[in-house]
Amino acid sequence: MRRPVARRLSAAMATMAVAAGTGAVLLMPEASAATGGATGYATQNGGTTGGAGGQTVRATTGTAIHAALCGRASSSTPITIEVEGTINHGNTGKVSGDSCNTADGVIELKQISNVTIVGVGAGAVFDQLGIHIREAGNIVIQNVTVKNVKKSGSPTSNGGDAIGMESGVRNVWVDHVTLEASGGESEGFDGLFDMKDDTRYVTLSYSTLRNSGRGGLVGSSESDLSNGFITYHHNLYENIDSRAPLLRGGTAHMYNNHYVGLNESGINSRAGARAKVDNNYFEDSKDVLGTFYTDAAGYWQVSGNIFDNVTWSAPGTDNNPAGPNPQSNTTVAVPYAYPLDAASCVPAVVSRTAGAGKGLLVSDGSCTPQTPTPTPTGTPTGPTATPTTPTPTTTSTQPSGTNLSIGAGSDGSGKASGTSYGNVRDGDMNTYWSPTGPTGAISIKWGSAVSVSAITIREASGSVGAIGSWRVVDADTGAVLASGSGAGAISFPRTSLSKVTFEITGSTGTPKIAEFETYVG
Repeated sequence: MRRPVARRLSAAMATMAVAAGTGAVLLMPEASAATGGATGYATQNGGTTGGAGGQTVRATTGTAIHAALCGRASSSTPITIEVEGTINHGNTGKVSGDSCNTADGVIELKQISNVTIVGVGAGAVFDQLGIHIREAGNIVIQNVTVKNVKKSGSPTSNGGDAIGMESGVRNVWVDHVTLEASGGESEGFDGLFDMKDDTRYVTLSYSTLRNSGRGGLVGSSESDLSNGFITYHHNLYENIDSRAPLLRGGTAHMYNNHYVGLNESGINSRAGARAKVDNNYFEDSKDVLGTFYTDAAGYWQVSGNIFDNVTWSAPGTDNNPAGPNPQSNTTVAVPYAYPLDAASCVPAVVSRTAGAGKGLLVSDGSCTPQTPTPTPTGTPTGPTATPTTPTPTTTSTQPSGTNLSIGAGSDGSGKASGTSYGNVRDGDMNTYWSPTGPTGAISIKWGSAVSVSAITIREASGSVGAIGSWRVVDADTGAVLASGSGAGAISFPRTSLSKVTFEITGSTGTPKIAEFETYVG
């Protein structure tokens, strides 16, 4: 694959007091350098605020970033880490502590929450060093460049992903970043922005992704369908072979992005995925939307897009391009408001706003870049804080009417050996579904929308009381319908949906759900 040479970013470092080999962590006043607020799906599920309201420190090495994480009172203590300079393998080492779980050769955000990493001053460049987010929530990454992260060759980092998320990640906002490689898999690179293994409520905004074989994926395989509720807006995808993104299952919203030079394919919706594609500008590209390299169909709703010099391949068994005249084959509702620029001005707006070092400029839908309103500091309101979802009614009173789960479908985030998703809708209290760990999600789904206002979760014999905290989620939109603790009958405002998810977020012992009943109420 022939590519332009990736631009080298050089930034003069400001004079700072640094400790030899590690870089100092300098305590700053209690304020956040990040500006603006989260958008898209990152505003759901309690919102995404990162380290707002906590202490701000400054770091000039990867080891100093890890030290800042490990120096907190707990793994959920809010912190904003301002980063300046070049972060690389030579200055990134593992740091130990009760509030962190770090590693050498990668920026490791593992088993933590309420963290902001923001580039300041002359800029922050993570050179051949990836950012890994695992079992974490309420994370903000803003105004940084991550480049040339490899999975083969030397040095390697983060499986070759510039930013990678996996294993129960919730609420991440990545904004005004530049992610770039210098080739594809044969040159040792993998994805620029990857999500897998139950990652949800993520927004990528005002960012540049370029010069890579793979832009990013949602779901690592056709069986990894527990991810979703992802928003991509005002991003530039430039000189990308494919995966812009690859979406396996789940729901994603793409609006006001500029795609230029997609060499093989673009938005690849497959395995039941649903993509809402609004007012984007596709230019000098091939097969920018459809289901590719599989017969596991995905779906899309299109509106207001411009296709400028886009070519389309012929349909085939494993190839279903949306063009040459893209039409919607599903409908996708999103639970948030969003200002929408006209597609005709997207290239101009994105060129002034997308990527690190652009002054964090944004658009309000008027095609005019502007400085965002500062985000007030205060107590974090992310997923580890008190939910702002409707208060549910949990009682022992059985809802009346027909159990809609009988005859419906079901799926989930994973299942323990010997258990089945279908066991929760068979009317048999002797069979059950159990997650592979203390948390997990199980869903009931229908071929078309039904109205639901009550569910009953029945635990299997011998495990009554194991389910602790939970959420009920409208899987069509990502909206949290109710949250609470303990199994039983749960009611919430009547909602029209085609899939409802019961997500276990805490438990004692091993959760076992014998029946997941659904009712109109």
